[in-house]
Amino acid sequence: MPQLGREPFPREQEPHRENGSRAVENGSRPVRIRDAQERVDRWISRFEEGYWPPLAILARLMEEVGELSREVNHRFGSKPKRPDEAPAELELEIADILFVLISLANQQGIDLESAFDRAMDKYEKRDGDRWTPRTEPAEDPL
Repeated sequence: MPQLGREPFPREQEPHRENGSRAVENGSRPVRIRDAQERVDRWISRFEEGYWPPLAILARLMEEVGELSREVNHRFGSKPKRPDEAPAELELEIADILFVLISLANQQGIDLESAFDRAMDKYEKRDGDRWTPRTEPAEDPL
């Protein structure tokens, strides 16, 4: 399938494993947005079809958001899972959404690190005084 839209995400030449992931010595490390974009691009570029058209990616995004919504509703809402339903991993449902969002950004040639910085600047300026500030620093969740 031909790639539509802007030039796809530019790939940088970095050492990586055969499956597209980069080796990690300690088994876990924070992932930069750019690294995630490059990893998704390497994986999708392995296939002739390449990136899906934007509306197909959007449909996939809605499918993944639906799966997350279902799991959140089972955990926190009034609709418990059936006894025969296996529990889903909330973190994987969120990661699936992240993968699809990265795919859309890559297909459209969007640098997500830059876009995220711009979005945070917008929120910090617009909403900086909207809520009550903490009197003590919040704990670092990481």
